[in-house]
Amino acid sequence: MTAAAGEQPDSPVPPGTGWPDDPATAATPVAEDPAAVRRLAATAGTLAELTARQSVCRACPRLVEWRERVAHEKRRSFASERYWGRPIPGWGAERPRVLIVGLAPAAHGGNRTGRVFTGDRSGDVLYASLWRTGLAAQETSTMAGDGQRLLGARMVAAVRCAPPQNKPSVAERDACAPWLTAEFALVSGDLRAIVCLGHFAWQATWSLLAAAALEVPRPRPAFGHGAEALVPRRDGESLLVIGCYHPSQQNTFTGRVTGVMLDDVFRRARLHAGM
Repeated sequence: MTAAAGEQPDSPVPPGTGWPDDPATAATPVAEDPAAVRRLAATAGTLAELTARQSVCRACPRLVEWRERVAHEKRRSFASERYWGRPIPGWGAERPRVLIVGLAPAAHGGNRTGRVFTGDRSGDVLYASLWRTGLAAQETSTMAGDGQRLLGARMVAAVRCAPPQNKPSVAERDACAPWLTAEFALVSGDLRAIVCLGHFAWQATWSLLAAAALEVPRPRPAFGHGAEALVPRRDGESLLVIGCYHPSQQNTFTGRVTGVMLDDVFRRARLHAGM
């Protein structure tokens, strides 16, 4: 979202001030510490209420300081743009068949655009694959409110704020976990496959499934591209967990992960999900 000529971009964006798809308002309760995260995540009665609360969280001082400093200082190429500068809530289908789990928003990607994996090269590669495999309505994702839709899929991050050097601490990961646990409980009724983008997401997913009292494998499977494990659901069906190398610039530039490799993972997820 670009500011009008002569206007000082208001970054980070205050809740309820007109940002496209902003789930929060000025009255949305704010978690100021990990205990409040646990309480507000557990008491959110609807998915809309939960995503609103996610989007205003201030429980981790280091992450709050970093995401807001980046949003204020900006990258030179985005100097005229408003930065979202807040936690990135989950988005996509409310009853997905496929859940896509990432690490955290990028400082000048999701932290700028208000949507995870959007506005950077990683997102360009990821959404192109989702579009080719029928999980996204458009080939690109540029900004919240751009018309993009996920089709039978939902995307979340294990940590909702952009961390310095893309490395959240263990304490920050644990503080954020209740948001993911609560979201999983609300959206998992039809879920049949989880795609984990990178080792961090893989580890977070097994903790998530254990917290949901599902029967996770012991020992937990090792991460790898295309690694698979089946987790029994309570309805007698199975949940397929698939590992996928993260579509970071380092991985895509070196060929460690390619568009074809991503397509194969998402087609496998769709197949198991019956899509």
